[in-house]
Amino acid sequence: MAIGEQVTEFRDRLEKLEQELGRVMVGQQAVVRQTLVAILAGGHVLLEGTPGLGKTLLCRSLSEALDLQFRRIQFTPDLMPADILGTLVVTEDEKGRKGFEFQKGPIFGNLILADEINRATPKTQSALLEAMQEGRVTTSGEVRQLPDPFFVLATQNPIEMEGTYPLPEAQLDRFLLKIDVPSQGVDALVEILKRTTGGETPQPSKAMTGEELRGFRALIREVPAAESVLRYAARLARATHPDCEDAPESVKRYVRYGASPRGAQAMVLCAKVTALLAGRAHVDPEDIGAIALPALRHRVLLNFEGEAAGVSADQIVKEIVAAVPEVDPAVSAQL
Repeated sequence: MAIGEQVTEFRDRLEKLEQELGRVMVGQQAVVRQTLVAILAGGHVLLEGTPGLGKTLLCRSLSEALDLQFRRIQFTPDLMPADILGTLVVTEDEKGRKGFEFQKGPIFGNLILADEINRATPKTQSALLEAMQEGRVTTSGEVRQLPDPFFVLATQNPIEMEGTYPLPEAQLDRFLLKIDVPSQGVDALVEILKRTTGGETPQPSKAMTGEELRGFRALIREVPAAESVLRYAARLARATHPDCEDAPESVKRYVRYGASPRGAQAMVLCAKVTALLAGRAHVDPEDIGAIALPALRHRVLLNFEGEAAGVSADQIVKEIVAAVPEVDPAVSAQL
């Protein structure tokens, strides 16, 4: 199939998928789009928003529209790693002989909803690290492969601090994007009431299969990005570090640590998806800038002065995007 036909098919399937999710998700088009971009790029998503905004509904509807195996894990302070990964249980055959058999935990699914992930202890949160990075888990000394595709959609409430455990930097860095879920407006709320208080509740239809999703992921990896685009992503990520000469003054003053290489990787992969959705078979610098906020906001860690001044990571990232030019001045000077 020619590249033009592949791009057209990609756009058509994604538009259909968005339409199906739009049947149940009202007024959250940007959240739906960013979530789909992350999944197609092969990454995990952290959804942050107050209760009742449809975060769990989005995850469940996504599994139905993609026809994937859905597993929900409700994170609580007493949840243990074995409750997620699985454990060895004693079995007995028909002859009375006892043995051990591994009983899989809920992590063995395609789409894992880690609901209220910051309610569990760091010990339990760390059970997801290997799964999210390598698509496998190690239990009882044995490595077990997870299904493909595999991705985690985690939710957390930003206003409830009591009885919660903030995610450590290593855990946050495993998420390709952190997406803020805003409150809906009046018109959207009215539409929600119409759809949810009547006789029938809309349900999404299957719009894509797991096999098709894997095929689209392979296509995304083939989308070319010029070196100038890669340098732009690298310079944006580097500018989040306070020791960078080109970092804005706000970064040098308020930021403790900046983004890891995963931040640049997230921007490039998601930009490739964005380019295909725009009907292009190449990445433009604008695609990088458009995805920089959800790709970097959870990778910028403020220092004490920044937290005391009420500065937000979003504000810092927006200043970085505004300050870093798309064309590298050092390269331009050599031409």
